[in-house]
Amino acid sequence: MSLSISTIVRDYSPFIYEQIDMIERTLHPSVTEDEELVRRALFAVRNKSVVFQRYIPMKQRLYIIVQDVRPTDVTIDFFHKLVECSCPQDGLCRHKVSVMLSLYQYLESVQDWATKWREKKSASLHTLASERSPESWQAMVDEVMSHIVKGDLRVDSYLISTMVDNALMKLKKHLPFEREWQPLYNIFMELSVLNKFWEHLSISGSQLQTDYFEYFFDRRIHSLQNHIQEITARSRLFAMDPFYDVLQKMVREFITKREGHLNRRMNLYLLFWDTMFIERDRAVKELELIENSKVVQDDPTVEVIKNMFYIILKKYDAMKENIKTIHEDQLLIYFGLAKFAVSKNDSIAIELLLKALLPYLNKFFNHDLQPAYRQMYVKKVSKLYEQITLSEHEEQTLYSAFGTYGIQPFSMYLLKNKRYDEWAALHLLHPSSISYLESCGLKEVLEEAPETTLPLYHYYAMEEVIQKSRLNYKQAVRIWKMMKSAAKKSGKLNFWTDYIQSVSEQYKRLRALQEELEKGNLLV
Repeated sequence: MSLSISTIVRDYSPFIYEQIDMIERTLHPSVTEDEELVRRALFAVRNKSVVFQRYIPMKQRLYIIVQDVRPTDVTIDFFHKLVECSCPQDGLCRHKVSVMLSLYQYLESVQDWATKWREKKSASLHTLASERSPESWQAMVDEVMSHIVKGDLRVDSYLISTMVDNALMKLKKHLPFEREWQPLYNIFMELSVLNKFWEHLSISGSQLQTDYFEYFFDRRIHSLQNHIQEITARSRLFAMDPFYDVLQKMVREFITKREGHLNRRMNLYLLFWDTMFIERDRAVKELELIENSKVVQDDPTVEVIKNMFYIILKKYDAMKENIKTIHEDQLLIYFGLAKFAVSKNDSIAIELLLKALLPYLNKFFNHDLQPAYRQMYVKKVSKLYEQITLSEHEEQTLYSAFGTYGIQPFSMYLLKNKRYDEWAALHLLHPSSISYLESCGLKEVLEEAPETTLPLYHYYAMEEVIQKSRLNYKQAVRIWKMMKSAAKKSGKLNFWTDYIQSVSEQYKRLRALQEELEKGNLLV
């Protein structure tokens, strides 16, 4: 049976168009290596170096040989939509491109495609990279991104990470040779590509509220953090000042012009103002710009941002006035500001913020947060409140808001203030297990006030006895041994002797329990 390529192309034309579109988005005519790859692929097509060997209908696989310097095998799996090549190059290689163009020529003109592809070259990235200025670096990003994202075409969320990685890979080929410039170049490209891509996603109506996007954005934040650590560890050149100004503008656009994932955008904003933009004059000008901007004047987010600058500039009166109105839907951002104040060792700002948030915590923990996240956020928030001193009323407000999720931090708070009776009462009110008691500071209570633990040991031992199995009796004996040790420490051995005799008498019909008590040497 003869191999009919035209029939195969007709049957799988959507896949071929999809692959050609992917090639257009991945390979950029302004990148020398990409241009050379396409040139060699076109040469293979013109010279009929692409030889279609066989097609297996049952597996929907097409086998091809590309006559290169040495013959290379390419396999197309139409069912799984995969193109595989035997050459060592990762990603797109000239063999895959030449095969797809050879199939494409049965649908449209390859020459027309190549001409249109080359027309997209508006500037050489190498030339732009040699002109070291924010404008030329931004032009590099615009050139690459204009090729990757087209018009208002929507982007599937699972493709976002790959597309941005592809753009950054092309830009990082033009990394400056000078080591002091490399972190700044990486930061500029990361931030600019992220900014342009987010703008496109918003314009095109692409889905942002997905796990894929959150994973992608968290990766980019982590990458930026690494580059910022590099740049802050080195001396800054005067020639870098214009780049810092452009970065400042881009960071501002993230918080005032982009949409969705407000908490993550705020983290990005705080990251730059906590590490890179450390000059007081820069902060003063940024605050003035935000306060005087008519575009963002009524945005509640901007009111929260102002607090950050009040912390930096130590404008406590302005901050006190601003936090009289707390936007309940942005409580996570306020917590982020509190952490920012902690990083600045600003005890006044920490206290102002945290005490202003107290009345809103109950609703936040018990209504706004999903149950799966409550334990985690209770731990985080309680660590923040450890930074300040609370009155008795404020303490009640805080820990009642935590509810049962805050037993452990409340226990630690009681221990810190040496309130051992209340610690024991808390755990009698909300019983759990001996192991949980140990995580809540049982060891410290045994050292300082062992007598307060006796009712707890009694409760947990009785819970084991009620189960009426030898395994539970053994566990009860272990607990009673702990109780005996606590009684001895507190000078209450007579009480212990009377207690264990009473227990033995009460459960004298439980032979297995009596045996375990004797084995444990608990009976006098």
